[in-house]
Amino acid sequence: MFSHIMVGANDVQEAKVFYDAVLGAMGHGAGVIDENGRCFYITSGGIFSISKPIDGEPACHGNGSTIGFAAENIAAADAWHAAGLANGGITCEDPPGVREGGAGKMYLAYLRDPSGNKICALHRMS
Repeated sequence: MFSHIMVGANDVQEAKVFYDAVLGAMGHGAGVIDENGRCFYITSGGIFSISKPIDGEPACHGNGSTIGFAAENIAAADAWHAAGLANGGITCEDPPGVREGGAGKMYLAYLRDPSGNKICALHRMS
């Protein structure tokens, strides 16, 4: 359904350090900065990218928006969360843990990145 997700950042280098850490904790390689100063993480499942807003206005987070990253297991979600906290992220929502609801049983960990974007590591449990 999705080809890519791009979030805004006022400091792309700071955001790159953060996302290199959290995505690296899940086994993804470091982001690549293009000639326009944008950072891209390209996988077979899609592209995640970071950019200063092209309209020149300050970046801001979307109120009510969350970007979820798939975690292979609980340990990967916990490593993702720890890497985020160690690299400028702020914990939000409930602490990492199991949630049950209409979508089934999931392990979730939430953070806000250095620009305030709300992100989540999600492991679907069987």
